[in-house]
Amino acid sequence: MIEMDADAFEALVAAELDRLPGEMVDGLDNVVFVVEDRPEDGSLDLFGLYDGLALTERDRYGSGELPDRIIVYRQPHLDACDDVDGLRDEVHTTLVHEIAHFYGIDDERLHELGWA
Repeated sequence: MIEMDADAFEALVAAELDRLPGEMVDGLDNVVFVVEDRPEDGSLDLFGLYDGLALTERDRYGSGELPDRIIVYRQPHLDACDDVDGLRDEVHTTLVHEIAHFYGIDDERLHELGWA
């Protein structure tokens, strides 16, 4: 487990988001990234969450919709990592995983690809 305050963790998430390939993030439409301390249930086993309607389901998506959210949970990441390099890697994996859900890729396929 490592210690990192909320501002530093948010900066790390932003830096990892900037490192993702353009073709992965350029297609994100009406999505915001949010950092929260923990999931609502307080657990430490959920690192991130995609809260929205996947691109593959957006035929029902209209104008004026609230943005989808990709939530990255700080405390579960800090609890699972022993150093900052490991934390960066885990945040990177979480971002890829949750962005994949935006594109309609499910957990089974992410597991096959090594991102779950």
